[in-house]
Amino acid sequence: MALTTTLADLSVLLVEPSHMQAGLVSRMLQHQGVGQVRVLERGDAALAAMAEVACSGLVVISSLYLPDMLGTELVTIMREDAALEAIPFILVSSETRPQVLEPVRQSGACSIVAKPFNEQQLSRALYAAADYLNPPEDVDLAEIGDLRVLLVDDSVASLNHLRRLLKELGIERIVEAFNGKEAVGLLQDTTVDLVITDYNMPEMDGRELTEYIRTQSWQSSVPVLMVTSEQNMGRLAAVERAGVSAICDKPSRPARSAS
Repeated sequence: MALTTTLADLSVLLVEPSHMQAGLVSRMLQHQGVGQVRVLERGDAALAAMAEVACSGLVVISSLYLPDMLGTELVTIMREDAALEAIPFILVSSETRPQVLEPVRQSGACSIVAKPFNEQQLSRALYAAADYLNPPEDVDLAEIGDLRVLLVDDSVASLNHLRRLLKELGIERIVEAFNGKEAVGLLQDTTVDLVITDYNMPEMDGRELTEYIRTQSWQSSVPVLMVTSEQNMGRLAAVERAGVSAICDKPSRPARSAS
């Protein structure tokens, strides 16, 4: 895959049934220097277009409410298709209800841009998408190829995405758990070099898992990376106090490190 380092390298598929909104977003994208913008109104047309376009810089920006499906359904279909799962997805919506937006976050959306938004907010989402497309740089594959990594996430789509990223780095020894409770069982019998965990999970969440590792596990010093869409600063502070090594936003690169 070629490096995508500028917004000019991006080709945006904008899925928006409102002609007024589509025009507004298209103008913003052009001002940001995006190389190509194609507008479609329906989810099925967008999926067909994605299947036809072999473009390493393709990014999908979608409204939540489409004539034939929801944006949540669109990103779910993308993440379940091996040919489409790596395409960055940005949701543009005025929706604020967590129960509506959480499926989008769990599916590995790069960003959710809340309406009304300005060009700067859209720009941040675009750079997150460009970062998503860039393969990791300055990594010594010889040193990390033998690592054993434990992935913990209740979202199959997120697990698939993280597994793909690790394999691109040359890491093949990967074990997986769907929640903290399953991870605890694995850690009792399996030596790992790194734990990558989600925050919001049933049975035992990421903070509880981190606390268990730091206070009860025989592998108490193993690095723990929290990959989460959680935005509540109080909860994130509690995660840092629990002993997490670093926190990064789904699916971007590390945003903050715990001291």
